[in-house]
Parts: sequence; C-alpha cells; structure tokens
Amino acid sequence: MPGFIQDKLEIKFLILYIAARVEEPVPFDTILDLTLCDDAIDYFDFSECLADLVRTEHLTLDQNGLYVLTDKGRRNGAACESSLPYSVRRRCDRNLAEWNRKLRRQRQVKASVEPRPNGTYTARFQLTDDKGGVMDLKLMMVDQAQAKAAAKRFQESPEKLYGQIVRLFFPENL
Repeated sequence: MPGFIQDKLEIKFLILYIAARVEEPVPFDTILDLTLCDDAIDYFDFSECLADLVRTEHLTLDQNGLYVLTDKGRRNGAACESSLPYSVRRRCDRNLAEWNRKLRRQRQVKASVEPRPNGTYTARFQLTDDKGGVMDLKLMMVDQAQAKAAAKRFQESPEKLYGQIVRLFFPENL
C-alpha cells in the first residue's frame, strides 16, 4: 500500500506533529519509529529532515541527546499540521498514545538494585500515581540475582504486589 506523505516538507510537518505530542524528550529511534507510520517515508529522508529541523532550530538536542521541540517548532508545526493527511494523523495519534502510556508507566513504576557493604543487596520498589508516591519499599536480598529477579517481577506487575501488601495489613477489609 503506498503512503500518503508526498515530500520532505510533509515529513518535517509529521516530525513536528509527533514532537508536539510526546510527553517528554525522545531519542532518535523513537522519533524514527513514530514517523515511519506512513509507508512512503524511508530512513534516509527521515534522517535528513530531522537534521534539517535541528539545524533550523525547530528541534534541539538536550544534554542526553534527546530531541526537544522548540517554541519555533511548536508554532510552525501547529500552523502546518492540518496539511497532513487525516489517515496519517490518526495512525500517528494511536502510536503516540501507546508511546505516552509507556512513558507514564516508566515514570510511575521504578525498581532499582544497589549493593550493600555486607555483600547483600537492596531492592527498591517505587510506585507513584498522578498525585505522588503510592509505595516506596526497600528489601534486603541475599544476592544480586535475587534482587534483579525481584525488581523485574515488580516492574511487570506492581499493582499486584501493592494489593497483596495492603491485604496483609487489612485482611478484614478486603
């Protein structure tokens, strides 16, 4: 199926459209994945357009090498986004919604592993919501493998662990 994007200017409009809707700065690969929602776009055209947008100060690179939309990019992108085909914007919006959900999840669910002086490890589990901290739990683990396994399991299902802890404290209410 042929794509709807016809030229490099439309690719630039699409990149600005995406940059205006991601919830935080993103790496090259993420903008690439989100931009390739149209079959007419290829990697080389995308790379050239992205570099042009940085050169013309529509986007900047932050200290971590992530792309950030500038005020100029926001203004110009908003003025031009209606020229993007509706089907491309719809597909892009679906992809952006999924990406932004992943970003929120990463911000809300954190697990870390740190060595302790005695040779054991601390596994820290943090769960937040839009209003702030929900849980901040530190557990001593006997070795790094156990701590990493616990961290992985927490990240896969933090709500389940939280619910089990609450049930332990208040079994009569649940």
